[in-house]
Amino acid sequence: MYSYIVEQEIRKTFDHVNNHRWDEAVKAVAPHIHHRVSGHHALGGERHDKAALRRWFERLGRVLPTLHIRVNNVWVKGWPWNTTVFVEWDGTATLLDGSYVNRGLHVFTLRWGRVHALEEFQDSQEAARGLDAQAAAGLKEAAAQPIVS
Repeated sequence: MYSYIVEQEIRKTFDHVNNHRWDEAVKAVAPHIHHRVSGHHALGGERHDKAALRRWFERLGRVLPTLHIRVNNVWVKGWPWNTTVFVEWDGTATLLDGSYVNRGLHVFTLRWGRVHALEEFQDSQEAARGLDAQAAAGLKEAAAQPIVS
């Protein structure tokens, strides 16, 4: 039962991201989180607090406004005091001059229902290519330095 509840909450979080509901997306995030996205681009880097993660989500919404993440599989392991969640996904977006397709895996670490760590594994070259395309089409923030804390 616990695994089912966690899976449903994680799926809701991806729905919040798809619909740019940033406050809801970070609602279960601990004040001191470790969030990492590989690659040297506007969405890469590491964040260590909830406020920086929210700014990162806001940027995600601005640089890839049509991004839609489809959750394919969710695996939940552990107990309420130390839970690991793996989420396999496909992401698509319409760019200013083309399309974007990426797939990846999120690894969440939860403690008593709060997200303490989130690591995103994806095709960082495709992410950089998509952001470069957005920047070349005039969206300057797509070429900005990563948000880090």
